[in-house]
Amino acid sequence: MKKGFTLAEILITIGIIAIVVSMVLPTLINNKQNKELEVGLKKNYSVLSQALDMYQAKNEERLSSDFLIYHELKDILMSYMNVIVDCKFGTEADNSACIPQISNDPEKSSKVYKNFNASNYINLSFFDDGQFIISDGSLILLQNSTSGGNIYISVDVNGYLKGPNRLGRDLFMFQLDNNGKLLPMGAKGSFYFSKTDAYCSKTSTNNMNGAGCTINALTDKNYFKNLP
Repeated sequence: MKKGFTLAEILITIGIIAIVVSMVLPTLINNKQNKELEVGLKKNYSVLSQALDMYQAKNEERLSSDFLIYHELKDILMSYMNVIVDCKFGTEADNSACIPQISNDPEKSSKVYKNFNASNYINLSFFDDGQFIISDGSLILLQNSTSGGNIYISVDVNGYLKGPNRLGRDLFMFQLDNNGKLLPMGAKGSFYFSKTDAYCSKTSTNNMNGAGCTINALTDKNYFKNLP
């Protein structure tokens, strides 16, 4: 007499496997996505640093916040990076991968990105002085509104059309200081530095919560494993 599994036993086994897969799969997908964000951030940090180094090699001086005039940064950076879409200032762009209405419609453009824990929409006035897309699909956003003022270079490492569109998760900020050094935001000397991680908090509802996460994302090996 041959022994085998009954149909009921097979169905039960399949059901158990399906339950296990449904429990494990979301975690695997999330881990994969977070790893891609981590790789994207480190790659963009390198690309931005190389662009500034190339500027120095050509001009024999560092590009710094002290010497940049109003809206000058965008054209300079674009000349040293592999740009595939010039988004201008968003309002002039007809490409859906650019952030539309970034300055002339505050009510609409303010609801594009959320802060670190998704408790509030961020302040886009720090990202509205030019934007462009580079060859890997990353979106570069600039703050260069005054001569000698704070210069921010931010990057959405997977582009505007892909989520989660959150500061400190796929959108990261850097600051160009008056010595020409590119500071990961949150590092000592940057505008959003805080000894208590006030701008990289899992609980704060501040609309710039996440601005100070860049340094943590680059230095903490567990950062992308513990996102809110």
